Amino acid sequence: MTTSSRTLGEWFEEFEGEAFRLETMDDYSRSGGVEAYQAFLAGEPQPASYKAADWVATVRKATQAGKRMYRVHILARPLTPYLQFELGWGYQRNAQAGEEFYILDVTERENPIPDAPDFWLFDDQNCGVMSYDKAGKYLGSEFVDQDRVAEFTAYRDVAMAHAEPFSEWWAKYGA
Repeated sequence: MTTSSRTLGEWFEEFEGEAFRLETMDDYSRSGGVEAYQAFLAGEPQPASYKAADWVATVRKATQAGKRMYRVHILARPLTPYLQFELGWGYQRNAQAGEEFYILDVTERENPIPDAPDFWLFDDQNCGVMSYDKAGKYLGSEFVDQDRVAEFTAYRDVAMAHAEPFSEWWAKYGA
């Protein structure tokens, strides 16, 4: 049983106040933006299709309506090639549309939430846990039962308490 009959995609259109994402993996290269990632690896410019991706329009629409979209990525340095791409191209692109990013760098400290999965939390009421295979391919999401939502709001709160704004982190460690 889940807390929502809506799909993850539908929640991006229907959340009312905020959508939070926790990212825990070093490689999502098989989950979208594959062409752009290959261009990044080859030292080519960003493809026009990547710059104008549907996700950018989704973020812009939400943030222009006064909604907050933000995420924390738990990572350790050195960055994988995929993280160099995601942070250098993806976060920069999405930030221009209004999405906020934070980094919880566990290079020199313990991860305060080592068992937290990737998830989206909508309005502190609905949580979609995301599944990936070992190669970083997105397999789908499942909404948790209402009695487990507090577990994910706690993950968010701990992540935010230990994270720093992406722009500050990138100024210190970015490429």
